[in-house]
Amino acid sequence: MGDGHWMKSISLRRRDLGLGALALGAAAALLRPSAAESRAERLGQFLKGELGELKDLKGDAKEEIAYLLGMECYVYGFPLVLMDVTNGVVTATSKSEEYKAPFNQFGRMRGYVSPDFKDVVRISVSTVWSFAILDLDKEPMIASHPDTKGRYIVLQLMNMWTDDFASIGSRTTGSGAGKFLIAGPKWNGTAPADVKDVYRCPTRFAWLLVQMSAAGPQDFPEIHALQDQLQITPLSAWGKPYTPPSNVPVDPAVDLTATPYDQVRLMTGEMFFKRLARLLKDNPPYPADTGMLDKLRKFGIEPGKEFDTSKLDPAIIRGLNAAPAEVWLKFQAALYDTPAVNGWLNMLNLGRYGTDYNTRALIAWLGLGALTSDDAVYPSAFVDGDGNVLDGAAKYVLHFGKDEFPPSASGVWSVSPYRENFYVRNSLNRYGILSGMPLKYNADGSLDIYIQATTPGADNETNWLPCPPSLPFNLTIRAYQPSKPLLDGSYKIPPVKRTG
Repeated sequence: MGDGHWMKSISLRRRDLGLGALALGAAAALLRPSAAESRAERLGQFLKGELGELKDLKGDAKEEIAYLLGMECYVYGFPLVLMDVTNGVVTATSKSEEYKAPFNQFGRMRGYVSPDFKDVVRISVSTVWSFAILDLDKEPMIASHPDTKGRYIVLQLMNMWTDDFASIGSRTTGSGAGKFLIAGPKWNGTAPADVKDVYRCPTRFAWLLVQMSAAGPQDFPEIHALQDQLQITPLSAWGKPYTPPSNVPVDPAVDLTATPYDQVRLMTGEMFFKRLARLLKDNPPYPADTGMLDKLRKFGIEPGKEFDTSKLDPAIIRGLNAAPAEVWLKFQAALYDTPAVNGWLNMLNLGRYGTDYNTRALIAWLGLGALTSDDAVYPSAFVDGDGNVLDGAAKYVLHFGKDEFPPSASGVWSVSPYRENFYVRNSLNRYGILSGMPLKYNADGSLDIYIQATTPGADNETNWLPCPPSLPFNLTIRAYQPSKPLLDGSYKIPPVKRTG
């Protein structure tokens, strides 16, 4: 996972599949090296045109090639489809709310994220969030933000392929007030004279994510006042009185009964690729994606055109429908089959992926909306320091020596527990240990964080990070504006040690 090549080969050897000792169900039957290598060879021959068209293949070869090629295409399109489903759910409201907002309006979370919020996977409680889903089809939007007077802030612009195309705030422009214009791919106009910064989004839709640091609830009133000064104004209304509409029609077709994550997981291959084909019209692929577009065309998928599966051979349909489940197995397995340092995986090639479709898809699955490593890093542990899976039935300690805290220019860092990419409610209502909290440090300046499902005792509850009881879980550290040692690997996060 660290180098983004967990699925670089379609070979189903044990190492490439990433299942290792965690071989799951029917996938275990695919681990024979000779069979895997011959499959990879046949796919390579097919892509070179040596076997003819997909529809002309005979016997099991047709389904097999459709399955293998379908996995590659699924990985390519996964971030775009997940973003689209999330857009629908998050904007399914007639007016701005805490966790939802219509297109081109801010939603303002008024505290740390609730464990009940599941519209976005693996969201952080290190900061207080505001967000806007922008539709740039008709005209650009102008975003305005206040002076936070030194409070850490980052305003992240992300396109529908989950690539960050701008970062504004403490690291880049400072914490002062500002405004900037966000334009879609169709716009060729001129920005107002008083708006100097223009950011071009290559897709119709964009996300604007705003995070502000908070040491605890005592900071919330000040943050609320800052959030209320965040504004989005259509270009046509700039310089005029403007109030965002509060009676926006809600699309009745949006599914609000399941999380976006589960909606995509439950899509058949047919459903997924039909949606992907439609999305490619407003959210065009990059010029470097021509190779993947050629692969999509093997199935008859053309950007912006309806993908008609009614005339496809049933064997091709079976192959396409088998592909998604296998990719999700790969997502899960990659987390346990990648070399780690002291049990921690620290991926640095985030936020701008180029043609590294594997990392792009994995991060969309694991933590949609990741900042680039210039702004934040997200080391994650799925095992303890001895290599054993973290288990809520056990007790652990994460010990930071006096000089071992995550090095960052902002000084903002946190540790959070997750179960299947979401928080699990606990009696303490605590979902992270934050650097600004009034923690109990040892006499030598070191810090012990107690990670367990039950209380570590009254004397240690200040440093208690509750984890899900009797269930496997994982941890993520977030460090904002990471310093060089976090980026070059010279800083090693201490291992999570089991104590009971």
